[in-house]
Amino acid sequence: MEEASVSIRLNPFKGLAGPEGSPVPWSPYGRILSDRPVFTLDPLWHAGCYYVQDSSAMFVGHLFRKYIGARSGQTVRVLDLCAAPGGKTTDLAASLREAFGDGFVLVANEVMKARVGVLDDNVARWGDPNVIVTGADPAAFARLAGWFDVIVADVPCSGEGMFRKDPRAREEWSPEVVELCAARQRRILADVWPALREGGWLLYSTCTYEQAENDDNLAWASAELGGEILEPEAEFEAYGVRRTPHGHLLEAGVVPGEGQWAGALRKTAPQRTSAKADPAALHPLRGGGVRKGEMKGKDFIPDPDYALSIFFDSKDYPTVDVDRQTALRYLHRDALVLPQAAPGYHVITYLGHPLGFVKNIGPRCNNLLPKGRRILMNV
Repeated sequence: MEEASVSIRLNPFKGLAGPEGSPVPWSPYGRILSDRPVFTLDPLWHAGCYYVQDSSAMFVGHLFRKYIGARSGQTVRVLDLCAAPGGKTTDLAASLREAFGDGFVLVANEVMKARVGVLDDNVARWGDPNVIVTGADPAAFARLAGWFDVIVADVPCSGEGMFRKDPRAREEWSPEVVELCAARQRRILADVWPALREGGWLLYSTCTYEQAENDDNLAWASAELGGEILEPEAEFEAYGVRRTPHGHLLEAGVVPGEGQWAGALRKTAPQRTSAKADPAALHPLRGGGVRKGEMKGKDFIPDPDYALSIFFDSKDYPTVDVDRQTALRYLHRDALVLPQAAPGYHVITYLGHPLGFVKNIGPRCNNLLPKGRRILMNV
């Protein structure tokens, strides 16, 4: 069986720094690498300069850019419903910022508690403060009646498209699993549907080839929930993207990446409730906006995520640019010695890209990298 390809997507708001590769046809910042480096040992990955994402999964970002349109003078509101580990979230964030500047809110939601932490870390590394991470059940969004302009639902599926990459997906597949997944996907769509405004877009995707989970479910949503299916396009057929009745199929072995299906639906049903939307009810785990830190007693303690923000200002804290080995030691959460640095807070950078804070206390520095983000392997 042919080995899975390796691809990354560069962060356009952090200088497009990262490994070299060939272009992904449907992603302006996607790159297919010739081999797999040890990403854990690349400080640029920790700095959020790029995200490791399968090239097929980037096709959802292409559809998003195609359909988001323009809403002059209004904040665009987008929900990434099943967001972990954060690949599509970071793609959407970059596309939204390029299209609308600061005029958007992106809610990245993950209901599985074990996966929320990974999502939150990846969003922090990417560094866009207009992304809010939540951990709500899809049904909780129903109270946000008509609040979102776009909902991206990369729903849990039977996983046929991952057979080449994940042997466990092959072992767990069965016709009964397909039937179970299709029913769960319809329930997820029905639960979240009230949160989408009339005329808004649903982008629906899976990593399976099963028609019951793909075309059939989008057709079900159109008929039962009220929406107009967008005709699939032929733009990338030359690259192996095949049109299905209601969407686009990327098949492992035909395209460089793994399996993916994606389609789009425009909501035509009117809102059925006049209840006022209450975004605060979702209890975000990571608030939007640039949070520089907080007062603790008489001291102002910097927020670790501020160093990774695309709006980090080096006028706020002095920076110390270090070599690769020192950067890895910092990411290993070792204590550093910076003899030329003044006492106080500093931001460690690598090739000019911030990695995080230290507090210089003279003979050594306290490493303020969050423990959950430290490199565990030997450096």
